[in-house]
Amino acid sequence: MTALAAQAKTPDINSALSGIGINKNAIAISVKNTSGGKVLFSHNQNLPINPASTQKVITATVALDTLGKDFEFVTTLYKTTNNELQLKLSADPGFTKGNLSDLMKTAKEKNIIEPKAFYIDDYVMDSVEWGEGWQWDDDLNPLMPKFSSYNIDRNLLTAVIDPSSKGAPANIKLTTFYPVTFMNMVTSGNENSIELSRSNHISPDIINVSGTIKERASYIIPVNSPKRYFFIKLDEAIRSAKIEYYGQFIQRKTPSANIYLVDEIKHPISGTLKDIFKNSNNMAAETLFKVAGGKYVNNTGALKNSLKMFDEYCKKNGLKRDDIKIVDGSGVSKNNLMTADFMTDFLVLQTKKEGFDDYIKLFPTAGEGTLQNRMLYFKDIIRVKTGTLSDVSSICGYIKTRNGNLVAFDIMINDAKSAPSEKKAAEEQIIRAIYNKY
Repeated sequence: MTALAAQAKTPDINSALSGIGINKNAIAISVKNTSGGKVLFSHNQNLPINPASTQKVITATVALDTLGKDFEFVTTLYKTTNNELQLKLSADPGFTKGNLSDLMKTAKEKNIIEPKAFYIDDYVMDSVEWGEGWQWDDDLNPLMPKFSSYNIDRNLLTAVIDPSSKGAPANIKLTTFYPVTFMNMVTSGNENSIELSRSNHISPDIINVSGTIKERASYIIPVNSPKRYFFIKLDEAIRSAKIEYYGQFIQRKTPSANIYLVDEIKHPISGTLKDIFKNSNNMAAETLFKVAGGKYVNNTGALKNSLKMFDEYCKKNGLKRDDIKIVDGSGVSKNNLMTADFMTDFLVLQTKKEGFDDYIKLFPTAGEGTLQNRMLYFKDIIRVKTGTLSDVSSICGYIKTRNGNLVAFDIMINDAKSAPSEKKAAEEQIIRAIYNKY
């Protein structure tokens, strides 16, 4: 018996709901046929619930609609007729210190060796670096780095901890320079058990590290100030290219005349979308939503502009958003609210859009991205986005059912009493029922 055939014994959705051991009032479900939007099953479908990262489907899709599939993040270096350098930032989530080095090398190759001034155009996004309602004690969470016009190296640092002799302090270092002080309370012992903490309101550049270390371990740490880190790497790139400039980096919008292109770094939106849908990258999602909002109003990217863009998208596509609340681009904030009915309406709408065959491939199937080890028996017939926060688990997307129908579904579970594994198991039971029933 094949794995999918075995699923035929799975009960219907109502029976599955009764047998999963989670309060049904904490679960919202909507299932619709994509061919006409017919409601196939609903349960608490109009109950506003925190969607976690499934919200990225909404924000990234609306951003894609505004920016277009051919959009590129372009970071551009110009030279003015007054022998000044002007760097125009794009908030590119994929920008690296290696890209900075390439720009400065090109400047040197073009004989720009003693610029009179160095200007930075950072107006692509505002200066708000975290989302509304993000938790203060998540500031060291590598999945939640700050985001800004100065995105570089994913705004993350890598700390390497090595043991020394048993009972002696460990050795801690960063793989790249950044002015961080480690309060080293780690001793070399019989196991790796490390805790990191930081008090941003007291000493943001001091990280407390405690515990024991047996063998080398690496820890990813969010940069406390992306702008500061960017300027450090820019200065390193200038020195490496042997360009003679020791002044300040001054904020200024790029002039419309008397400038000449030196070089540019381009990264297509396709890479960012892949990172958002398949890997649930929060920094990429926040950046894309804000940048698209900026383009929508032809001004600086800011959440208020992104929300105007979202409202207009709903209006022009006939989506009712009365019970929807979006306060960030990633779904990290507990202040976000979504209904399962809105999500499935949104998913059904996409099936009518040009390019849906490419769009659905943005969602990971079983064995990919956030579905790396989940629902392998549904490989290639399911395309979904997952979401996880404390007390919240969600999943939405498309599945081709046993009867050959393409179905859109959304499941959101907001329950403090069940473990994350129990919520995910419940999702799978419901999805199996959807597959068999419809």
